[in-house]
Amino acid sequence: MLSVTEQKDMEFSSTLITQFDDIVTRYPEGKQKSALLPILHLVQAEYGWLSSATMDKVAAYLDIKPIEVYEVATFYTMFFLRPQGKYVLEVCRTGPCCLVGAEKIMDHIEKKLGVKEGEVTPDGKFSWRGVECLAACGMAPVLQIGPEYTFYENLTEQSVDQLIDNLKNNN
Repeated sequence: MLSVTEQKDMEFSSTLITQFDDIVTRYPEGKQKSALLPILHLVQAEYGWLSSATMDKVAAYLDIKPIEVYEVATFYTMFFLRPQGKYVLEVCRTGPCCLVGAEKIMDHIEKKLGVKEGEVTPDGKFSWRGVECLAACGMAPVLQIGPEYTFYENLTEQSVDQLIDNLKNNN
């Protein structure tokens, strides 16, 4: 994953542009804006988050206004508008998960990692946040870890500790 700053002179790699070109060909002439979501996913996969500079470059590539990109990026929770950790722990915080301990799990993660929701650990490995329904109510509480979005169910403080420890030792 590359790091990106807010510099306006950043450029997408030729490989990324080739992927953009392929996506745009899937849509009718003049409807290139339809490629916005998959292109934003590619940019985030490449840089880890969507900076203003990258969103401006996407707008220029698609020949749309930057605000059109910002509207989409700020609407969908799968897009990050600031740097994240290598592993993003996303804990379901809706009713069924909370009934069986999701809030306790989030408090435990905050203490274990030493960072508040949305912050990144000093080593750059972890960030965490509460998210809306992960559609696994029967196995609550649950979390997913990006960027691969692996699910972990029936969480306990001990299973979360084991998970984090395994990820810490995974590089």
